[in-house]
Amino acid sequence: MNGCEDQVKAAYIEACLAELDAPKPGNVHQFAPGHGMSLVDFVRSAEASAGPIVARGARVGARIRGAVEATLSAVGQNTNLGIILLCAPLAAAMESAHVALRTALANVLDNLDLADAADAFSAIAAANPGGLGRATRHDVSAPATVTLRAAMAEAAERDRIARQYVTEYEDIFSLGLPALAMARRRRSDGRWSTLALYLTFLGAAPDTHIVRKFDAATAEGIRREAANWRDAFAAARDPEAITEGLLSWDAKLKARGINPGTSADLTVATLFASRLESICGDNCAATILPLRHNDD
Repeated sequence: MNGCEDQVKAAYIEACLAELDAPKPGNVHQFAPGHGMSLVDFVRSAEASAGPIVARGARVGARIRGAVEATLSAVGQNTNLGIILLCAPLAAAMESAHVALRTALANVLDNLDLADAADAFSAIAAANPGGLGRATRHDVSAPATVTLRAAMAEAAERDRIARQYVTEYEDIFSLGLPALAMARRRRSDGRWSTLALYLTFLGAAPDTHIVRKFDAATAEGIRREAANWRDAFAAARDPEAITEGLLSWDAKLKARGINPGTSADLTVATLFASRLESICGDNCAATILPLRHNDD
């Protein structure tokens, strides 16, 4: 990691904590707990999982398994499986010197093997995420028979986190990072740029965590509401002026048990990737594509 392991660890924790600062509707944040989880649970989870995530020389699967085990030991429940699944390959990519972050990430994903799948399956089964269900092929409760990337490809159509493994993190590099850069130009306060990023993800596609726990129609309804809030937030001169409305929607979502967890996980991963690009400097600056909204 070229002497920057501590920087990567700090970047991971900072990304996790920054996501908690924003009043993300339906998700846990500093303004309100939810879904049986508190802010403290997420802070402790970030600190506990950071070491395994950045373990120098470790395989991606070992990072995932170690981070999940550390989280369960620290807080006794699954708070961050999606974050771990997304951030472990990014951290591993930082061990490639003088290579653009996305190029290094592609190499990491190309080299995932059966052992990575076995470790990841074990971690996912232990975390037991809500709405996991059973798969007809490559179920995490059964022994792994394909590489981790192949298993993720099988789930990519129904799980947006799995999709990142087969698209080289398309949502993060082509949607998330441009949205974050735009939001940071508009808002100097990190809370608001993080919120804008979260609403971008939630408004762009149905949240697959909601789909798993409820159904596609519910997820699409939330997506449409999020797209409206995304646009209203972007147009607001003073973001504080619509915070009350956002927190009201937040309370309604939590009362219904609706947690846009996938959008929150993608938000953390984007914040992490942004910090990693800063560590890399000019030698691994990712190509940022223009942001487009084609979902409405």
